[in-house]
Amino acid sequence: MRKYFGTDGIRRIANTELTPNLVFNVAKAGAYVLSKHTDHTPTILIGRDTRISGTLIESAMVAGFLSYGANVKLLGVIPTPAVAYLTRKLKADASVVISASHNTYEFNGIKFFSNKGMKIPDTLEEEIEEVMDSGKLDNLTAVGDKIGISEYALDLIDEYVYFFRKNFDDDISKYNRDDFVVGIDTANGATYSVAEKVFKVLGIKYKIINNNPDGININENCGSTHLDGLKKFVVDNKLSLGIAYDGDGDRCLAIDEKGNEIDGDKLMAIISQNLRTKGKLSKDTIVATVMSNLGLNKFARDNGLELLQTKVGDRYVLEEMLKNGFNLGGEQSGHVILLDYNPTGDGILTSLMLIKSILEENKKASELGNMVKIYPQVLINAHVNPSKKYDYENDKEIKDAIEKLEKEFAGNGRVLIRPSGTEPLVRVMIEGEEQEYITKKAKEMAEMIENRLK
Repeated sequence: MRKYFGTDGIRRIANTELTPNLVFNVAKAGAYVLSKHTDHTPTILIGRDTRISGTLIESAMVAGFLSYGANVKLLGVIPTPAVAYLTRKLKADASVVISASHNTYEFNGIKFFSNKGMKIPDTLEEEIEEVMDSGKLDNLTAVGDKIGISEYALDLIDEYVYFFRKNFDDDISKYNRDDFVVGIDTANGATYSVAEKVFKVLGIKYKIINNNPDGININENCGSTHLDGLKKFVVDNKLSLGIAYDGDGDRCLAIDEKGNEIDGDKLMAIISQNLRTKGKLSKDTIVATVMSNLGLNKFARDNGLELLQTKVGDRYVLEEMLKNGFNLGGEQSGHVILLDYNPTGDGILTSLMLIKSILEENKKASELGNMVKIYPQVLINAHVNPSKKYDYENDKEIKDAIEKLEKEFAGNGRVLIRPSGTEPLVRVMIEGEEQEYITKKAKEMAEMIENRLK
């Protein structure tokens, strides 16, 4: 079990758990692991979101990189996908995003990206941990003229804006309408400034909220994790669409003109149809995780598409896409990967693909959203003995109960059991047509698992 890295980098309470000393060590070890095969002085990019601890973590990270002998370009407040894009464009050796994504402001985190602009695999994170705890760090200290230097490169955000202009200007201007107005909620996060620049340069009419970060209001009752404010804003202002980003800008959820949510499953369905009509959906396939709604599965089946499902985590979606040449994948949370453009989830990119679909098809957001019937979903945590949380797979009573329920659903429901990666929990997720019934069944299943795996 890994000591520092979790399912999405390192994420902890800033300055007490994610201390400057820990950050320094992670940076130094990370610089070594990610650039040890290069024959030149490595260059590493650093971007961050708006939380108050960002500059503290950034300073410790810069010190660690420079101490190793790496050079640093500081990008300032910038979305995660912009860092990924710039890493490839500038041919940097690696990059880091300092963000805790959708978490509240007291958290912060560290995500490493390779020179290909992709989150590094589990194996490299494990190697970084080994170096941190091996006693080698003192030997990785640059001296004299080998010490690294840092520079601010805040203007590189304009390269990211140009990326959208280059890819969307023609299509948006061709189909744009005067009565099409979008509400944007930037979660007081990393997209607070750049999203507005992108919408302006593309000529998309918009009204923007939650774009005044103060260091502690990131994700506070706003953004993709708190949609009620945007729903009201869209309906009250009679807007065509609402777009909500998360704290670091790699996710996007939407609200149709009636105030209904368009989640990641619906976004993938809408985008898949738009790509397929142009012959651009690779192998007519969507890659999602096991947590995607049964409705997406039925949409794919009814429309002659293949739906492949991976374990939970955008990195596993990306791995499957790269392995088999697919170009569309993502998660229900709105983390959508469009591999023809960027090798990571990109909230602004996802929102523009949605807008392009709406404008090109000359339909309302609600019409496109209705392509997928979302089945009610219930998730209950069963508290178990930590040493037994994988035993459910071989427990006959639990297996029989799952099979019996799935037979009863007859294709109109689903049972998914999976252990937590970090806690003594087994998660019970059930989908079906009736909320009350599946809630009852999920509670019963969780209780059985708790009793069997004490």
